[in-house]
Amino acid sequence: MVMELLGPSLEDLFQYCSRSFSLKTVLLLAMQMIDRIEHVHNKEYLHRDIKPDNFAMGSSARDNQVYIIDFGLADRYIIGLERVHIPFKTGNSMTGTARYSSANALRGVELSRRDDLISLGYILIYFLRGQLPWQGLIGPGRIEKVIEMKQSIKPEELCKDCPNEFAEYLSYCLILKFKMKPDYETLRRSLSDLFTRMKYVNDNIYDWNKINTDKKEKSPDDK
Repeated sequence: MVMELLGPSLEDLFQYCSRSFSLKTVLLLAMQMIDRIEHVHNKEYLHRDIKPDNFAMGSSARDNQVYIIDFGLADRYIIGLERVHIPFKTGNSMTGTARYSSANALRGVELSRRDDLISLGYILIYFLRGQLPWQGLIGPGRIEKVIEMKQSIKPEELCKDCPNEFAEYLSYCLILKFKMKPDYETLRRSLSDLFTRMKYVNDNIYDWNKINTDKKEKSPDDK
């Protein structure tokens, strides 16, 4: 097995950029992140812990590519010799990271492809807005409060001041049925169309690249 050295996680880079990503950077990341999740699903696995810490940029010549990492909670959703979808059930223990997990995961509902994509939707809003409404809840009943907020806040409210495409993304993922295959291409195309409409250039220059360039330009010349 060949181990590949990767760069920093997206959470590390988000902190490096003072917890603020531009729309361009979010879109560049989002389209790749959908690709990576689709690839995992095509292998008949769910990741089940989609969060910024579990995506990393490559290194050296691949430092513009997003990688999905940490499959410690991953599990199959196609099982048996008949290769059937796992059955719906409840009563499981909570899976994933509360901040980004779907309400299904927090309630102990069996997870499916939709839940990985819901988590990605929360990540994108986190990147755009700097925080999520349920961050910072503490004390007894915290998980129940997070579940209540995730179930009661409408995508339009959660994505306030963000382009409509993000609310549409989340709305679509939230209404997916348990066994339904997501339309990854439509989700990707919606964000790609927004990228084009904003007249961004796909130059693989992210916010952290600009910060690094600015620091180099401001540093004194070597003597």
